[in-house]
Amino acid sequence: QVQLVESGGGLVQAGGSLRLSCAASGRTISSGTMGWFRQAPGKEREFVALITTYGSTYSAESVKGRLTISKNNTKNTVYLRMNSLEPGDTAVYYCVVDVDGRVTTMMNDYEYWGQGTQVTVSS
Repeated sequence: QVQLVESGGGLVQAGGSLRLSCAASGRTISSGTMGWFRQAPGKEREFVALITTYGSTYSAESVKGRLTISKNNTKNTVYLRMNSLEPGDTAVYYCVVDVDGRVTTMMNDYEYWGQGTQVTVSS
């Protein structure tokens, strides 16, 4: 079993920054793929970014250059640095884990999900 706890969400003005954190317990994050998804009001959940066992990253086109994923294996924590935030980034952000280490943007491939953290960007 893996437990994921997100933090760092909040209200920010357009152009501002936030850093989301996701602390994992029950399994080391040095193996497996970690990622972030988000769901805006009235929209489907969508892929944001992932980081592999070896530290390779992949981001959705809509967030490239603004949202950056990283991890600290010692702290068993994955981060999402969010810069130049736009109102369109308003959503609940979910941390996810695929213990098989696949490089995938498919929601159903991730076995473990956090409870989500709200990010609201005002214009």
